[in-house]
Amino acid sequence: MKINPFLSLILLLTAVTSIAAASECTDCHSTTTPKIVEDFKKSTMADDLDCANCHGSAHTSDDDADEAKLPTPDTCAPCHNIQKTQFMKGKHSIAWAALFAPPTTTDQPKELMEGQKGCGGCHKIGVKNETGWEEYEYGTASCDNCHTRHSFSVEEARKPEACLPCHQGFDHAQWEMYSTSKHGVIYQTEGDTWNWSLPLSEAGDEYTAPTCQLCHMPDGDHGVITSWGFLGVRVEEPDEEWASDRVSILKAYGVLDAEGNPTPRFDLVGAAKLARLTMEEWNAPREEMIATCSDCHSETFARNSLEEGDHLLREADRIYASSIETVASLYSDGILPEPEYIDELPSYPYPDVLRFYDQATPIEEDLWLMWMEYRMRTFQGAFHANPDYAQWYGWAPLKETAVRIKAEDKRLRAEAAGSKERTGERRSTRESPGFNAILGIPAILGLVPLLRRRGG
Repeated sequence: MKINPFLSLILLLTAVTSIAAASECTDCHSTTTPKIVEDFKKSTMADDLDCANCHGSAHTSDDDADEAKLPTPDTCAPCHNIQKTQFMKGKHSIAWAALFAPPTTTDQPKELMEGQKGCGGCHKIGVKNETGWEEYEYGTASCDNCHTRHSFSVEEARKPEACLPCHQGFDHAQWEMYSTSKHGVIYQTEGDTWNWSLPLSEAGDEYTAPTCQLCHMPDGDHGVITSWGFLGVRVEEPDEEWASDRVSILKAYGVLDAEGNPTPRFDLVGAAKLARLTMEEWNAPREEMIATCSDCHSETFARNSLEEGDHLLREADRIYASSIETVASLYSDGILPEPEYIDELPSYPYPDVLRFYDQATPIEEDLWLMWMEYRMRTFQGAFHANPDYAQWYGWAPLKETAVRIKAEDKRLRAEAAGSKERTGERRSTRESPGFNAILGIPAILGLVPLLRRRGG
């Protein structure tokens, strides 16, 4: 093949310019941010790319550091377009939108959200628009949530610990569930012998137990999605009894109003993939998961095991829905006073658990805990093959809290009834003097002459 000398010259000049630019960057940053340079030099990206590929070439000195571009998923797309396309179809890409779906997110300190010191620190994996980032400019890359910058190690991203920072703790304790399950124990005892350089499409023959990535990213598919979603609900429900409980739950989410009609939040929840709107939408990831489980187990075992998790969620929903109706009745009966934010409640007299911990009363705080902590741990523990977690960190405190809500309901109603009785007694006393009042009349009459003498 004849090589065009002019084209060769252009390629050579481009390469020389790129090397020079990279050298200028590393010369400076080897002093200012040496560990970043060390990480990047260890990465495979350093073989073909330089700093300008991701950060642009406008930043050349201390005086124009703010000219350096911060990467987004689009920055990665020219080399990783398949992964970027898959990512955009999954739940992680809309994590930022999901963060702002609840009504009180914007009431929190910005440091927790946009500043990424709280919920925003994990939800920043989601794609963000360019508005509102003047104050907090970092956290736009998404991909580096799993492929930590600047080494961008694919081996690191394949290990369960890559998921740990976000999938642990109060409301999404998947790491605790997985790491103490039989699957997790096998990984912790044998994982050091596995070949982490293998792509996930080949790892099934190497791993002796599943990892987060093997289950939720089959064949390396970056479009992570689950059947139940974060809220653990599907709007279309063939089980009539469960559907009735689901209506109560959707009202408490503010997705349906008190009459059962969709609210504006319905579209928001669907767009943020916080729930599954149809059985078809729910079934697709379920069948994919069964196929993954069937690599090690029989399809019958896999299907039955996942269905048991569904049934446990149904039982949890029965308890949770009953508690929701208890609190709603307290509002509708006037036992609980209207909250100051009543105009913000899409389903009043139903409470709004998506207000999270910004509730008006202790009984609503308990209801929020039932949903966000105990109900979550019940069904997530079941799906992560951790019976102890489902039982004692989910189901048991769920029932305990339901008992507490019933007791508080009884106390509040008794208190309200007693208050009415006392009000009635006072009203009766004012309207017709009783025996004590009659006895007091002579004493009052006896004071009259004394008052007259003092007045004279």
